[in-house]
Amino acid sequence: MPATSEPQSTATRVGGAIAITLDVIGVVSSAVVVGLMFFLVVARYLLGLSVVGLHELIMLAAVALYMTGAVIASRKREHLTVDWIAGNIVNPRTKAAHDLLIALLTVVITCFFIVWAYYMFNWGMKRPQTTPAYQIPLWIPQVAIGVAAVGCFAYAIRDTVQALLRLKRR
Repeated sequence: MPATSEPQSTATRVGGAIAITLDVIGVVSSAVVVGLMFFLVVARYLLGLSVVGLHELIMLAAVALYMTGAVIASRKREHLTVDWIAGNIVNPRTKAAHDLLIALLTVVITCFFIVWAYYMFNWGMKRPQTTPAYQIPLWIPQVAIGVAAVGCFAYAIRDTVQALLRLKRR
């Protein structure tokens, strides 16, 4: 077995574990949003109950869902796509250059996203705020935003490296 197969095998396993984790978080947060919204509607309109703080929990699950969805889309290279342009490029070298341009733009944008998430989290730690009912610190959903920023950045770096390798091969 060649020495290079082990790192790729490890990278494949790590990538697969990350993909499974993201998928589980996405499914669980979707189920929580749908389940709590359904319960909220049933409780309020059929039973006449007002459940305090339920919107806070739905908000936390929704932020996790949105941010996980952004990372999943980045993993699948579906987050930023322009199908018309990419579909009309037939030259492999031009396609690799186009993919490199998109990847580099995504790296720049995600760098801004990371900085913004850091400043938002830092501000939230200096001026701590909590949700009204359950006193959940607002930095919790901010962490999800930061994790999404870093995850999207990592996948943009992956796409940049792969596009560079394809461009060099051609």
